[in-house]
Amino acid sequence: MTALQTLPVDVDNDTVVDLMRRDGAVILENVIDRNTIDGVVAEVMPFVEKTATGRDDFTGRSTQRTGALVARSPACRALVMQQRILKAARGFLLPFAERIVLHLTQTIHILPGQGAQMIHRDRLAWGKHLPPSIEPQLNTMWALTDFTLDNGATRVVPGSNGWDWEKRAEPDEICQAQMSKGSVLLYSGSVLHSGGENRSNEARLGLNITYCLGWLRQEENQYLSCPPHIASTLEPELQELLGYTMGNYALGYYSDPEPRDEVRSDIQPPEGVLGRRPRKESRFEGV
Repeated sequence: MTALQTLPVDVDNDTVVDLMRRDGAVILENVIDRNTIDGVVAEVMPFVEKTATGRDDFTGRSTQRTGALVARSPACRALVMQQRILKAARGFLLPFAERIVLHLTQTIHILPGQGAQMIHRDRLAWGKHLPPSIEPQLNTMWALTDFTLDNGATRVVPGSNGWDWEKRAEPDEICQAQMSKGSVLLYSGSVLHSGGENRSNEARLGLNITYCLGWLRQEENQYLSCPPHIASTLEPELQELLGYTMGNYALGYYSDPEPRDEVRSDIQPPEGVLGRRPRKESRFEGV
């Protein structure tokens, strides 16, 4: 059995990336102080309380999943942009892409009595079309409450990111991400994992922020969850993470629906994110 490693937040990035490639998961301790986490909880809980529980066993009939957090919570924006985590995400994913984007944001509120979720791989959001050699995403699960064996701490099978996809995990190969409030679990899109069973009398609250390769479709539609009139107020780096940029040359360009007086190309350059005026760009040669 491979153990789930827990590391201090100041560990060097190469160690984090190497462990992610080997085990598919690692915990970083006390990344954010408890006062900051309390601020996040205060902002998200009014939305969580209005969220219905899941309609099937996978989403959890006693679990509330609340998204659109970039639009709803300035405190969550800060965690999306947390530089220690972004450095790890880029180190892990950029061998496969020019840039990374925000795949989804959601709080996962596991209520007492919720059973363990089915073990799965998140990369199957894209089916089995991506070669196993390409790692499409890096997930984070921020502990907004302490994560314990009893309250539904995330279950992970370290090393399963390198398994044949048909191989099933044995019970003694499953670890739980026990961690204190303010710590974060990093896990890949290829590693087997699931929400844990909540046998306690209190809810477990986690914040799931996920990054993926810039040329893939995001699981959460960020252009609807954080539409242009909100995204235009955000800092450029966050706009780009949402996907308001080009994933590669000519990938994700737009045509201005309200043309200006001057003639402009339909092909907007990578700098053409919200809040910036694109440079003049000529059309493709020979097209």
